[in-house]
Amino acid sequence: MVSQLKSIPDRGKRTQNAKAIIELMKQLHPMMKDTNVDYSQKLWDDLICMANFDLDVESPYPIPDKLSFNAPPKRVEYAQKEMKFKHYGRNVERLIDEAKKITDAEERENAVIYIGKLMKALYGAWNKEIIEEEVILEHLRRMSNNELVIDLEKVKNENLFQTGMKLRKQSGNSMIKDNTGREPTGGTRDNRNNNNSNRNRNRNRNNNGGRNRNSK
Repeated sequence: MVSQLKSIPDRGKRTQNAKAIIELMKQLHPMMKDTNVDYSQKLWDDLICMANFDLDVESPYPIPDKLSFNAPPKRVEYAQKEMKFKHYGRNVERLIDEAKKITDAEERENAVIYIGKLMKALYGAWNKEIIEEEVILEHLRRMSNNELVIDLEKVKNENLFQTGMKLRKQSGNSMIKDNTGREPTGGTRDNRNNNNSNRNRNRNRNNNGGRNRNSK
């Protein structure tokens, strides 16, 4: 069809037939009937490509150039910068770079606190252990080239890097503690099971006593 289209001498008639071919291409590809996406330019580009870029028609879109149409994709440049601490990831380094640009002292401190919390959470996810604030601050200092610092005592006293609940293993069982270090109400699983058993025994005694009185 494209070869026959190229042989039509009249440009106007050739354009009309090109539009008919475009509609046929839409029928052959149902996905291109999607009203939310306009595939018209892609279809016209495909038609020109099938004609070996030698088709003189009144296209509603710019005629693609053969060299640019077949141009190889641009090379993706990968970051060559070596990360000091890979477990924190590249995004933390970007956050640190942005925090270094902040001039307001309060906003800068808030940024340091946020980054410190994030670093503590990422370290725990990577190493499955609790990290001390001193280590986080040392890593942050090295990653920011001594530009992002905060008082260690303030961090500890106000729990500024606290990220949530802590998981600690004791006697082979996991114990969840809240931010204050206290065990949650309800006790351990063994204690709860014992309490449930005691309640069931008391309920059975009461039921048996009631039946005995009724029988008398």
